[in-house]
Amino acid sequence: MNRQAQAVVLFLFGGAILKASLTDLYLRYVKEGLRPFLIAAGAALVLAAIMTLWYDVRGARDRDEAGDGDGAHDGDTAHDDHDDHGHAHHEPRVGWLLILPVLGLLLVAPPALGSYTADQSGTVQIGAESDYPPLPDGDPVTIGLLDYASRVIYDEGRSLEGRRLRLTGFVAIGDDGVPMLARIVVSCCAADGRPIKVGLTGGPLVDVPAGTWLEVTGRYTGKRGKDPVNQADVAFVEVQQWQPVSPPKQQYE
Repeated sequence: MNRQAQAVVLFLFGGAILKASLTDLYLRYVKEGLRPFLIAAGAALVLAAIMTLWYDVRGARDRDEAGDGDGAHDGDTAHDDHDDHGHAHHEPRVGWLLILPVLGLLLVAPPALGSYTADQSGTVQIGAESDYPPLPDGDPVTIGLLDYASRVIYDEGRSLEGRRLRLTGFVAIGDDGVPMLARIVVSCCAADGRPIKVGLTGGPLVDVPAGTWLEVTGRYTGKRGKDPVNQADVAFVEVQQWQPVSPPKQQYE
């Protein structure tokens, strides 16, 4: 792979990052707050590719001009060119593999992590907080799965009593066949994603395929369970009603 080919690969890689970060595609890989850094990184790669091409073309032109102006060095120049070309032919072709993730991002963008990840991984080990503030106003009040599970497990549901709650997530199926509501929790990017699972009990039977996104309205229940993957505590919610919904723009918590 010569320098011009390297610049083309660099340009495609930077362009793919810009394409993802200027649309909602990047939300499948990283948290929303990292968008400015992705845009800056993609722009830097594109600029580096352009400058690499410019320097390579300018260098070739300067060598040609130097060769035309000084015939005494024609032999040396030819010898150098021969060495350069010979070296280029011996460069490892494995460098072309760098274009594979670029093509994958441009042509076949993978979906966000979902029910398969939830089935294969244990629920997040929730850390206790010293204080849980009251829920905001609203009936029902919208609450994230991680926040709900934390309040159930470590606050004994005290801040949830008497409130109708709205939770959104995708369906994951437990080992006993009972559906659970789940979301993927990320600290930085999809590589560190882990599921948070909330069991569903009572109310109308949830009978939809795994991976279906639901909006569930219900109330706190003291029922607990254990995740069969890592034996972590699983909070439950008493379902009053549910309905399928489209996946949200930001699918991670």
